[in-house]
Amino acid sequence: MYALDAISWLTEENLRDMLERYRSLGPFPGIALTFMKSFVPPLPTLLIVGLNAAVYGLWLGFLYSWVGLVAGCLATFLIIRKIASQRFLRKWAQRPKAARAMEWVRRSGFSYVFLLSLFPVGPFVIINLAAGLAGMRLRSYLLALAAGKAVMVFAVSYIGNDAGRFIRNPVEMIYVVLFVLLSLWGVRSIEAYFSRLTRSGGAHSSNPLRKEECDT
Repeated sequence: MYALDAISWLTEENLRDMLERYRSLGPFPGIALTFMKSFVPPLPTLLIVGLNAAVYGLWLGFLYSWVGLVAGCLATFLIIRKIASQRFLRKWAQRPKAARAMEWVRRSGFSYVFLLSLFPVGPFVIINLAAGLAGMRLRSYLLALAAGKAVMVFAVSYIGNDAGRFIRNPVEMIYVVLFVLLSLWGVRSIEAYFSRLTRSGGAHSSNPLRKEECDT
């Protein structure tokens, strides 16, 4: 019940009120909110990044959202790498979707993380877990993540910086809807591409902790 109540609280009005109330703390509220996205999947990425831009302005909002998202994903990645040998994680890694993601990371780690980081919707938790379990090198993961998130966060921040124009000109909402739909289509297309790549490349070792195949 508490979890459901917390999720139902995540409305635009409540999140905006929180950011405005604690704005005196500087960048901390904007960074903390996006940081938590990696640990609380129900948090709406589009809404949070857009509100950061609306409250802090385009460039500061972009910076705070980008730092928070990258830091959150990186923290998840490092934690998973540290505890990768735990039994419950090995069991999770055997699930079909997780196993496929790990195979994609081993074959094309940089491309996989970068391309999926470009989109504001997608299986972020699975990407971070798979990259950590598969032993992807930190440098490659961080470069792919930072570059992809920068493009995505700027696009969403640009939209959120002046949300009032959608009230003045409702037809512009079509662009937002198209952006979300194209993001969903892009994620599905990239996953399908890596699925074909995995099938055509043959089977690799089933060991989820192999590190020598993680970089492209």
